[in-house]
Amino acid sequence: MFTPLPPEPAGWSVANRAALNTLMQTLGSSSPGFDVARKPYAVFDWDNTCIMNDTEESLLLFQAETLRFQLTPPEFAEVLRQGVPGGLFHADCTNVDGQRLCMEDLAADIDEAYAWLYAHCDTLGGTQPLAQIRQTAQFVNFRAKFYYLYGALCDSYPMEVGYKWIIYFYKNFSVAGLQALVADSIAHNLAEPLRQAAITSSADQPGRAGQVAPVHFYGMRVHAEMVALMATLRANGFDVYVSTASIDAVVRVFASQHGYDIAADKVLGLQLEIVDGKYTNVYKKDWHFNWGPGKTVGIQNGWASRKGYGPALVCGDSDGDAWMLRDFADTRLGLIVNRLQKGEIGRNSQQAAATLGQPDARFLLQGRDEHTGCFNGSAMTLKYGQAEARLLA
Repeated sequence: MFTPLPPEPAGWSVANRAALNTLMQTLGSSSPGFDVARKPYAVFDWDNTCIMNDTEESLLLFQAETLRFQLTPPEFAEVLRQGVPGGLFHADCTNVDGQRLCMEDLAADIDEAYAWLYAHCDTLGGTQPLAQIRQTAQFVNFRAKFYYLYGALCDSYPMEVGYKWIIYFYKNFSVAGLQALVADSIAHNLAEPLRQAAITSSADQPGRAGQVAPVHFYGMRVHAEMVALMATLRANGFDVYVSTASIDAVVRVFASQHGYDIAADKVLGLQLEIVDGKYTNVYKKDWHFNWGPGKTVGIQNGWASRKGYGPALVCGDSDGDAWMLRDFADTRLGLIVNRLQKGEIGRNSQQAAATLGQPDARFLLQGRDEHTGCFNGSAMTLKYGQAEARLLA
């Protein structure tokens, strides 16, 4: 018997609810041609698709806020520079005085702050409690400039640079230790109000790079509609997988909770080499970069080659997902959580907008309200800080 999407949560657009139900009814276990040995499957991106905001980027700031690193100052300095070109960042990467920043100055300031924190904070190598340390200029500088650097890498270089850099800071964690840190970060961020705010470094101790003020989108939210979709897909005989550009261990924690119920072996992401039970800062040998065209590689190598066919449904939100949304001939629907983006995902979104509400639409746009983190029953999205929802960038 066919199981439709439940009426609650009610955030799906009418057209998307109908299209998803048609897909499950046509290919699922109630359909005449269903073969349990050739079950259809769906692949979901994770961050900003299954949830509001980004698990690993939130973890980066949480790690800095709580100073939960397993690195000595020399190790930290090595990881900080790993895979990062020297010289000036993108022209938009400036301090609060409008001066363009370079890697050497920013890294020197972060090194200095981390060495001081390592010597003084009890979460690292010192004796002073974190609550006291958080009032110091060294902590304020470290948090702001460390977080700024990640944004500068993503703005200045191919995404592979920043996305790999962020995971090298898990060096010396055990898998269980990292996942405990992730669980704490998830709990913290789910409780945080959704808001955008600047993280400002010290004006009194500007260092070589000067004062910076990167903006962070605080908080995360469960997309209840995605939880319901995954459960309904399974009820109709589909397998459900996650493909992420974060390290797989980080997403596995969230994907196993809050009703998503995704088993660890169904999450595919970035990977590091593990030696003696601990992560290293070495990217796994011969492992693809699971972003953009790499997500197609991951699906092909991980699932399609074994099954003999591609996914029936693919869900994503960004350029990192654009290729997997359109690369497989077997894919009936590509669902795009509408973040009003241009680029490669913008091409898919334009096609979705041109076929909005049509029964044979290949791509679907699902809107949300970024002030609440909830789907809004429309294809249009209300961006944070704005008053009117829009369909396209």
